[in-house]
Amino acid sequence: MTSMTNWSGTVAFGATRVHAPSTVDELRAVVAAAPRIRALGTAHSFSRVADTDGELVSVAGLPETIEVDAVARTVTVAAGVRYGAVAQAVHAHGLALKNMGSLPHISVGGACATGTHGSGPRNANLASSVRAVELVTADGTLAHLARDADPDRFPGAVVALGALGVVVRLTLDLVPAYDLRQVVYLDLPPEQLTQDRLTEVLGSAYSTSLFTRWFGPGVEQVWLKRRVDGGADETGLPTDAHGRFPDTWRGAHLAGDAVHPLPSMPAENCTQQGGVVGPFHERLPHFRLEFTPSSGDEIQTEYLLPAEHAGAAVAALSALGHRIAPVLHVSEIRTVAADDLWLSPSYERDSVALHFTWLKDPDGVTAVLPAIEEALAPFAPRPHWGKVFAMAPDDVRAAYPRADDFRRLAAQMDPDGKFRNDFLDRFLPRI
Repeated sequence: MTSMTNWSGTVAFGATRVHAPSTVDELRAVVAAAPRIRALGTAHSFSRVADTDGELVSVAGLPETIEVDAVARTVTVAAGVRYGAVAQAVHAHGLALKNMGSLPHISVGGACATGTHGSGPRNANLASSVRAVELVTADGTLAHLARDADPDRFPGAVVALGALGVVVRLTLDLVPAYDLRQVVYLDLPPEQLTQDRLTEVLGSAYSTSLFTRWFGPGVEQVWLKRRVDGGADETGLPTDAHGRFPDTWRGAHLAGDAVHPLPSMPAENCTQQGGVVGPFHERLPHFRLEFTPSSGDEIQTEYLLPAEHAGAAVAALSALGHRIAPVLHVSEIRTVAADDLWLSPSYERDSVALHFTWLKDPDGVTAVLPAIEEALAPFAPRPHWGKVFAMAPDDVRAAYPRADDFRRLAAQMDPDGKFRNDFLDRFLPRI
């Protein structure tokens, strides 16, 4: 048995063997020979989505290829490449990713497979930028699925939880390079969290994040990432002729110094604030690529629900603040635009994402999750596949209209269940 764990040390993988091939051909041979196998990227998932009692294969040792096509505005990358490295490479060609997550350290393959996202009411999750995927199937052959060439299967093949094969390469759509300015406002009052006003707050920048520890009725920090070219992507936060932001906004006050979402942590780990102009990849993530994000001394949970319920959901969680706060580092509230990917938590609905970074207290987290899920149940929540949740499998499956289509696709591409594990068997059982 392996003693390998996930990034936070909260999931001990049950694999009998861990492979680390250095070429795609080696990977193909490993997959073909294994009776049961799962893929692993940077191990940033907190759920058991990547766990297995069979074998694990890491894609981290494959060549870190990044191939930019400036004419087509695409980049093709190895699945194990980190988003921060991709962003730097495409920026050198005058191009950009439409959005990024909080951490630039996560791998492209793993983030897309679990529906990971950034923020912005017009920004869909990271997987929505995928144009094509190449994966090793159960017999070791390479399969290529593309958005244009495989319209019937492709929406099920991107956020696929590793159920179809081991993804080795992805092609992503790009946009022209853009610059942003990031500012933080402190102590947003509770009257700004009603539905209409909260929608306006979350739409005030290209990417907006609200941080709270649920100690009181308001929000401690509002992180606003505004495009320098402005336009229709952001409204409601004026600047003067010199690009300066107002000292007060919606009752909150502009942070005088750089801050970290956790006041006890050093702000130097975060991307530059204070309204200083910088390229997309140095502002969209919350944390700098050159810094190790943290020790992983945490557990994470996230639920996505229709954006029109954001105000009511925040109110419901505020009522549980006395139970949430004792086991919490911090919560983040963001928006995600709808997409068409079958297992995406934002499938066919603009969403608000409610994220919890917990203390590394499994018993405390386990105790509070049912209360949170009961409070959010009227709003049709979908949990993030890569994070910890307590929802019943039938409830999770019922939240996805195309769940049975995905199960049929998995049965077609992996008829013997080589890539299955207990997580898939619970939430998406064989059809």
